[in-house]
Amino acid sequence: QVQLVESGGGLVQAGGSLRLSCAASGRTFSSYYMGWFRQAPGKEREFVATILRNSLGTAYAESVKGRFTISRDSAKNTVYLQMNSLKPEDTAVYYCAADQTYSTVGLPMKPGDYDYWGQGTQVTVSS
Repeated sequence: QVQLVESGGGLVQAGGSLRLSCAASGRTFSSYYMGWFRQAPGKEREFVATILRNSLGTAYAESVKGRFTISRDSAKNTVYLQMNSLKPEDTAVYYCAADQTYSTVGLPMKPGDYDYWGQGTQVTVSS
């Protein structure tokens, strides 16, 4: 089992940047694939980015491609989401997620592909 704690959210102007961090407990961090999701008020939770074990693969939602970058540091048991060129529509609560196995064909981009979730961190982008 793994516990996840997000940090780094805040208020930023459009065009600005933020870096979210997700610290994972436990000594088996490298065996988990990690993801970021977000949920805006009144909307469903949506996929943002995922990174496989040992950074062997990444995937992004079309809406954030070229602006967001997911990475992981196994020495620190931490996954990051670097967010650049932020837009007001990026405003949401951002959640970190983790799991060890999934059955979806392709990369794990659905909430159901993850069993472990953090508490979320608010990102607000002003226009």
